[in-house]
Amino acid sequence: MSKPFNKIKLHGFNNLTKSLSFSIYDICYAQTEQQRQEYIEYIDEQYSADRLTDILKEVVDIIGANILNIARQDYDPQGASVTILVSEEPVENRDSFVDDETPGPLPGAVVAHLDKSHICVHTYPESHPHDGICTFRADIEVSTCGVISPLKALNFLIHKLESDVVTIDYRVRGFTRDVNGVKHYIDHEINSIQNYMTVDTKEAYQMMDVNVYQENLFHTKMMLKNTDLNAYLFGVTTDDLSADEEEEIRHKLTREIQEVFYGRNLPYAD
Repeated sequence: MSKPFNKIKLHGFNNLTKSLSFSIYDICYAQTEQQRQEYIEYIDEQYSADRLTDILKEVVDIIGANILNIARQDYDPQGASVTILVSEEPVENRDSFVDDETPGPLPGAVVAHLDKSHICVHTYPESHPHDGICTFRADIEVSTCGVISPLKALNFLIHKLESDVVTIDYRVRGFTRDVNGVKHYIDHEINSIQNYMTVDTKEAYQMMDVNVYQENLFHTKMMLKNTDLNAYLFGVTTDDLSADEEEEIRHKLTREIQEVFYGRNLPYAD
């Protein structure tokens, strides 16, 4: 358990900006050209601008903010973007905020509040031209200016989207001043983004941290441990495949997931 973080008596507004940005990847195998097209159509429907707006509205509810403006757009041939500007709701008791390293909420709880801020998402569906691999990416940013960390929205978003690989960055920017004029470059303790995740989430993923504490930069990579091939097949099941086909597809999926996780192309074996 981390030691309590002494509250700072601020001179006016908290000027720190806390930004959580992450990319969520959903990877699957679609055997035929028709199945690959159907996968793209499925993703475009599942994560249309309207549906993404609904998801981000749930985030706004969870963090207790007011929506100022919504901009959304679907793209041709595929993909969508949504940006929501939000402001803080009235806060009756700021002393009730909990900013320690504990998991954030799942849907259904209003636990925190924001000052002026924004939430945005962009989607990128794509497929391999001839190898059957389809990879959907959603880039999400939750940026706050005030007393709470956007990390509290992390668990909700990971559970709301299909997540095989997740890369997360958390950065605290700027500074705020206390009543004596001393600048403070962070207003809460943080050891790892992982400490804001539920036990179930941490058990389901292989994780790796790269943190630069002196710069208030935190980075976590996540790769799902799921080995059920059916979870990655689109349009077919393992019952439709031969043993050799299963092995080949599993190899392709493993390679794609590892390349996305490590951020580099892996050499092909002879």
